[in-house]
Amino acid sequence: MIEVRGLCVAYGAGRRRVEALSQVDLEVGAGEFVAVVGPSGCGKSTLLFVLDGLVRPSAGTVKIAGEEVRGIRRDVALILQDAGLLPWKTVQQNAELTLRIQGRKANVKDVLEQLGLAGFERRYPGELSEGMRRRVGIARALALHPRVLLMDEPMANLDSITRERIQNLILELWYRLEFTAVLVTHDIEEAVFLGQRVVVLGPRPGKVVEVLENPGMGEPEYRDTAEFRERVHHLRELLVGSAA
Repeated sequence: MIEVRGLCVAYGAGRRRVEALSQVDLEVGAGEFVAVVGPSGCGKSTLLFVLDGLVRPSAGTVKIAGEEVRGIRRDVALILQDAGLLPWKTVQQNAELTLRIQGRKANVKDVLEQLGLAGFERRYPGELSEGMRRRVGIARALALHPRVLLMDEPMANLDSITRERIQNLILELWYRLEFTAVLVTHDIEEAVFLGQRVVVLGPRPGKVVEVLENPGMGEPEYRDTAEFRERVHHLRELLVGSAA
């Protein structure tokens, strides 16, 4: 589904030139859930923006479903860290926003029901809890019926209970809707719980330093197993070592 070869991304020119990513190779199969971790500033978000068509590579190729990414695609959706809601628009209007921008028919009733937001359609973001605001951001992405869902720290800065609820919700939606998922996160435990594979990027310019197979992901009791703790420990040691 996703094929990245020799990806390099640099910003600026001359003395102001900053390399964000260097020679990144990555494959994500159709219906796979991949988590991406790495130190701050290593290019994790840049990788998502390239996959979404918002940033053009300086070198290399990026393909989705065999087609080179040359701009924003209708079958790819991106969820940002703060949900990106417009405070003057209602829950329904925020969920419909991207559909309307793309000139597509706006019908988000089913998506809002799936996310437990039925009855809140006329509420404004300021009237919602942080967890509900994040769900509205997820609703806006899923309303596009994407084949690929890109997530940039969608559960950052949430309390631990709300964070686990959103993690479980995303997992449930992935099982049900069978989209391909790429999640960027700073949270190692989150990456191990959700990612069938965990891709580790090294310090800037980001390169793939390891891909961890994670067959236990998604199991309800996985967080309580020795395998989960071992993989979390391994990734933590790897990231601490790469930052040294």
